[in-house]
Amino acid sequence: MDTHRHRCEVAVLERTSTTARYTRGFAAAVVAVVTLVLAANAGPAKASEPRPADRAEQTQRMAAPPSD
Repeated sequence: MDTHRHRCEVAVLERTSTTARYTRGFAAAVVAVVTLVLAANAGPAKASEPRPADRAEQTQRMAAPPSD
């Protein structure tokens, strides 16, 4: 019978204050916004030079004889 009483005591949670709940909610919102901003800025870097496929296309254009 003692184990039954112990389970009931564990199930009862202490009530938190409104200020504590709002503080935790605000902190969670700030963490979420910071995470989203960092994720948005973590994309691949832009290449400073054209890719090899772009170079091949440019070479083909330059090598083509002028049209009359």
